[in-house]
Amino acid sequence: MNWKTDFNWDLALKRNSEALKGIIAALFAMLGLVDNATVSRIPKPLHRAVLLVLRPAESALRRLIVIAARGLVVKVAPSDPMPKGLKIGKGSGGRLPAFQLYDTRKYFPELSSGRRRPAKYPPRIRFIEYDPRVAALFPAPPPVADPTPPPSDGLVNGERLSRRLQVLKLALDDLPRQARRMARWRVRREAMKAPKFKSPLRPGQPPGRRKRQIHPIDEILVNCHALAWEAMKPDTS
Repeated sequence: MNWKTDFNWDLALKRNSEALKGIIAALFAMLGLVDNATVSRIPKPLHRAVLLVLRPAESALRRLIVIAARGLVVKVAPSDPMPKGLKIGKGSGGRLPAFQLYDTRKYFPELSSGRRRPAKYPPRIRFIEYDPRVAALFPAPPPVADPTPPPSDGLVNGERLSRRLQVLKLALDDLPRQARRMARWRVRREAMKAPKFKSPLRPGQPPGRRKRQIHPIDEILVNCHALAWEAMKPDTS
């Protein structure tokens, strides 16, 4: 089958997008989120359960954006210098950050070229015999507070989780705009002299993928991952 001409990309994009929207709506209901409101404190089991679905959902959306951006031709205007103190993609105040278009890369410390070298001149350590007259010259140290932490109430901060879920929903609701962002991102990467990576998808398995599928999001992620790699292949027809 010729993926570029025979496969119904629009239908695949629609089906997976609708399935992902249903899962996001369920996560909103689990947290009790309404519009742009956030929840401050939530139980740990709830936080863990939402995060278990949110991570693969973010990966699935990233691959849907890649599929939606296939064949797009965009013009990238020269970028203006950013004002000091601002960072691209970072939300400020009540604004939400932009959805991250690329997978976070894995870090392998054993492959890192930067190795610590031993000090050329190691510090000289000398031990002086204890003299009570010297100790009397210094005030007594303040009493140490009890290191025992207060008992936990079983709740954790849920604001960051709420914002991630809202960013996910906003990006999925405006998929054409995210596709244009992806197309511009790839053009800029290709124009760089030595980028760390050019593909928005990292090699190997996508973030959040599980060997054993325990939730509908797992099947969606597998499908979107395979389609995204096919969408990024150059057209040789």
